Amino acid sequence: MDDLHTGTVVERARSLLGRSFTGHGVTVVLTEVEAYGGIEDPASHAFTRTPRSETMYGPSGRLYVYRSYGIHHCANVVTGPRELAAAVLLRAGRVVDGHELARERRGTVTDVRLARGPGNLAQALGITLADLGTPVTTGSGLGLGERVEDPEILAGPRVGVSLAADEPWRFWIAGDPTVSAYRRSPRAPGPPPRRPQ
Repeated sequence: MDDLHTGTVVERARSLLGRSFTGHGVTVVLTEVEAYGGIEDPASHAFTRTPRSETMYGPSGRLYVYRSYGIHHCANVVTGPRELAAAVLLRAGRVVDGHELARERRGTVTDVRLARGPGNLAQALGITLADLGTPVTTGSGLGLGERVEDPEILAGPRVGVSLAADEPWRFWIAGDPTVSAYRRSPRAPGPPPRRPQ
């Protein structure tokens, strides 16, 4: 678990891929994440300190949960350090345990789509604002488990951000069908980048 406390936020993000993550009776293997560099990253919620982003300024290894578009919850792992307020958005996972519960939460979607996309991942895991600040490295039944595979990792720009849109801080497991599609924000300046091969 020490990889959440060492290195850059990019290194920490990459270290999460291939690890298991359990939430409220469902376990996934993380297949896609995005790094956010806190006060040094204009795309980060912590770029400007607000009550909503306060958890990102706390101890590393905790969940930062927020509502997206007032509908979906999104889950991030705070990586710190406190003065930087960096975090990693959990974007997608492959359900490996608790399939029936994930299906109940997600409705009639294929297994590949159960935890594809950050809102769907949080829904499949049952993560809500009630989980804000929960430690993910204590073995409490909510959070990170062991690395279960050593995947080939690809990188590209983050999804849907209008600032620092071309930072290649989205990471995913090559060839995994649970990885979500890249969508550039229409508010991002410049032409869309070529999709990484």
